[in-house]
Amino acid sequence: MMPKDPVILLSYVNTKLRDQYSSLEDLCASEGADPGEIINKLKEVGYTYKREENKFI
Repeated sequence: MMPKDPVILLSYVNTKLRDQYSSLEDLCASEGADPGEIINKLKEVGYTYKREENKFI
């Protein structure tokens, strides 16, 4: 289950992307999450997914 708090979600997602997954889509498929929801939730706190870097910055 993905964390609800955006700051914890950011840390969780970026760690998973760095250590285990080559893309946000792969992570979401494995976790049963919606990439659009994650992108929107993190966008609300000022972070954008950078596909070429495979992380939110």
